[in-house]
Amino acid sequence: MSLTIYAQRLGDDSLILGQRLSEWCGHAPAIEVDLSLANVALDLIGQASHFLGLAGAIEGKGRDADALAFRRDVMDFTNCLLVEQPNGDFAQTIARQFLFSHYQVLFLERLAAAQDERFAAIAAKALKEVSYHATLASDWVVRLGDGTDESKARMIAGLDWMWRFADELFVMDDVDAAAITAGAGVDKAALRPAWDQRIDAVLADAGLVRPAARRATLGGRTGRHSEHLGHLLSEMQFLQRAYPGATW
Repeated sequence: MSLTIYAQRLGDDSLILGQRLSEWCGHAPAIEVDLSLANVALDLIGQASHFLGLAGAIEGKGRDADALAFRRDVMDFTNCLLVEQPNGDFAQTIARQFLFSHYQVLFLERLAAAQDERFAAIAAKALKEVSYHATLASDWVVRLGDGTDESKARMIAGLDWMWRFADELFVMDDVDAAAITAGAGVDKAALRPAWDQRIDAVLADAGLVRPAARRATLGGRTGRHSEHLGHLLSEMQFLQRAYPGATW
């Protein structure tokens, strides 16, 4: 059961962030940005499909990736709170992507070396994608932070909004410990120093300072979500809810 939840968490992170980014399609500040965000969203949805498919296979109850994505209630989702936060303006979206993608790079590097070949194979493929995501987000942090007074102010505000959710990325619990024992887990707490180093280096290039430390906001891994996730799911799951079992 723990491995099912572990794979589900990984899938949920990518699924919800991919859905969030898809909201920019047709609304981004430039065509180039519109295309790049759409491509990142597609990468994440692909990762979600693989991890949720693996979760369903491990569970062995006949649920596939689609069932897990579209037929669960909000409290059954196990994504971190960071990825469900609203897009806000472009800088806020970039701040969210920046913090998560650098974490995801470090996480998938370790997961790609896991003993469990199922998890390792998905991680190895996804790592190539998220390395680009981290570079894209970092470039925009620098461009906005080292740009105009307005772009810098918006980048600072975006980072301030998202920063409270970063600590949850590194929190370990019994599910993580069981996955490590099973040869499929990563010690997330051990990733924090490298993540801090990566984040601080980009912020320095952007002429920005790290947001002030604050009490961590937790709960996503155990189904305690913000109001934002419910609104997201009401749109994402509409067709399956309105027409159960529908196919193209």
